[in-house]
Amino acid sequence: MTDIFNEIDDELRRDRVAQFWKKHGPKVVVAAIVLVVAVAGWRYYEYMERRTAEAAAARYEAALQLSREGKTAEAEAAFSAIVTDKPSAYRDLARLRAASETGRADAIRGAAAFDAIAADQAVPQDLRQLATLRAAALRLDGADPKAAASTLEPLTRDDVPWRNSARELLGLAALKAGDYDGAGRWFDAIVTDPTAPQSLRSRVELYLALVRSGPVPAAP
Repeated sequence: MTDIFNEIDDELRRDRVAQFWKKHGPKVVVAAIVLVVAVAGWRYYEYMERRTAEAAAARYEAALQLSREGKTAEAEAAFSAIVTDKPSAYRDLARLRAASETGRADAIRGAAAFDAIAADQAVPQDLRQLATLRAAALRLDGADPKAAASTLEPLTRDDVPWRNSARELLGLAALKAGDYDGAGRWFDAIVTDPTAPQSLRSRVELYLALVRSGPVPAAP
């Protein structure tokens, strides 16, 4: 008797499956096809993104090599050509390097190029802050070093990744201007920052030695 009930249950399950497949089978097939196509499309997208990134990396490295060889104009053109390409990380880095190459030949034009990057809200904030730092660095030896220094001060906050570079530039600008107290304050801020790299700390120790020695007496 139990076998008969089992056979009846099996028949009922087969009937339910047949009815479900008759009613929903085409939908299941379509959903499966859509899923396969979607997965294949995503894999192809990842593949193309990887190829694009590898190509951009190769072009970026070639532009860097031109810079290392001192071919400033060629390097600037190569970096500028990458700016319009993907991925965005290389585009932004290429803009910074292009501005740097411009600054090697013309500090005023280079600073303006960095200003344009700093003002571009599409660029990540840390890179915009770096552009501000580089623009100020190019202007510190110009006609208005005080104005350049004022743009650096907001970058010395503890939440800015380039804070110690900004502090170093401000300290050097103060030292150059004969403001030994101001220079000492900026250099001390670097020494007391536990995140400051050792190479920077070593440089700052030399700067502080200059600060402690004071101004060089004028020759009689």
